[in-house]
Amino acid sequence: MTRPTVQFLGGVSTVTGSRFLFEHDGRRLLVDCGMFQGYKQLRQRNWTALQVDPRSIDAVVLTHAHIDHSGWLPVLVRDGFTGPIYASGATVDLTRVLLADAGRLQEADAEHAARHGFSKHDPPAPLYTEADAKRACASLKVVASDAAFAPLPGWSARLTRAGHILGASTVALEVGGATVVVSGDLGREDDPLMFGPAPRPASDYLLVESTYGNRTHPAGDPSDALAEVVRRTIARRGTVIIPTFAVGRAQLLMLLLHRLREAGTIPDVPTVLDSPLADAVTNLYIEHLGEHRLDAELCRRAFGSVRVAITADDSRALTGDAEPKIILAGSGMATGGRVVHHLKRFAAGEQHTVLFAGFQAGGTRGAAMTQGAESIKIHGDWIPVRAEILVLPGLSAHADADGLMRWIRSESTVPRRTFVVHGEPDAADRLRLRLSDELHADAWVPEHLERVTLE
Repeated sequence: MTRPTVQFLGGVSTVTGSRFLFEHDGRRLLVDCGMFQGYKQLRQRNWTALQVDPRSIDAVVLTHAHIDHSGWLPVLVRDGFTGPIYASGATVDLTRVLLADAGRLQEADAEHAARHGFSKHDPPAPLYTEADAKRACASLKVVASDAAFAPLPGWSARLTRAGHILGASTVALEVGGATVVVSGDLGREDDPLMFGPAPRPASDYLLVESTYGNRTHPAGDPSDALAEVVRRTIARRGTVIIPTFAVGRAQLLMLLLHRLREAGTIPDVPTVLDSPLADAVTNLYIEHLGEHRLDAELCRRAFGSVRVAITADDSRALTGDAEPKIILAGSGMATGGRVVHHLKRFAAGEQHTVLFAGFQAGGTRGAAMTQGAESIKIHGDWIPVRAEILVLPGLSAHADADGLMRWIRSESTVPRRTFVVHGEPDAADRLRLRLSDELHADAWVPEHLERVTLE
């Protein structure tokens, strides 16, 4: 009797590029199909053909919609994959929005590079287009949470709540007599926006994320630090630029700023969401009431208190406006999107603040700035960094090291083997050591492209 295998095609030794390929009796199922982000050598993997023929993959299951988990689907479909892509209802809705936006952004970036001549490629080409993204989304299939379904004949799967962002799920698989759980990205029990993760399903094998596997979130209310930054910047007639993830982080920041304004804790200066994508995502939070902590009235007040810059002209007007304000703009790691244009304008001004509100993967502009870079490269130009650069602690939507351990302990049976994935090397190894020391677990940090038989 053949045994199932798992191959780690991404999401190991790095936080991004989540791709886990399960195979049994000639059938293949891919859990997640994400883009690599961060260092150039990682991003270049997005342009490399998958290690298996996409036509040989029979189905995909998505844990959630973040681009590092879903963003390579258009390439997979373009290169021959024709099967179903299963996900929760909210994840399907978010994925449609995020992939279309990613395709548009890549087309715009390629066109911008061609027009200004700062790309090494002639002509610059997008990884995929908006049309590619829409073709991929045609294969999305909604499955109910907490209900078993058959992604392939003889296979069983079930999605449970992971917290983290809207629709995020943990995947439990049964195949070839083995049970496997893929955690996806796990949320926090004390998240102001999302409910915490459901208890860990029992399994023979576990793939667990380790983004914060080597640290814990700071104690205290992050609203206090946010209020202090806003007050200090506005007092010196500056603008607060917050590179913002469109899913989860934008909605949480709008909620916190709304509460601070209501309490009179921060000045009532204009607050602008410069992200049509984040605006579209916010509407999905309103459509999926009951899957997060906010009711309809609080959504209306918190989200309605922020002005949205829809057009490019709206965004350019913000860049040219010298009045103090707060700008929430994508992307969260300053790798692209409208925030890049704001950084080009505001990063050189000592009166301004650039406030990062989430994890910054190595190799991104956000990581460089938070690590003290004196200049950053934008559109071929080096921009001096004289603005105040800060990281707002406590806003991460990921469980920290203690939260990960609590989730693993929420099921008393220790898996036969635990694979620590989706983390930088130090974070993954620190979590591995805790699993070994505290639970006497057989924990392992797999290598990129490693293939393991599930006995």
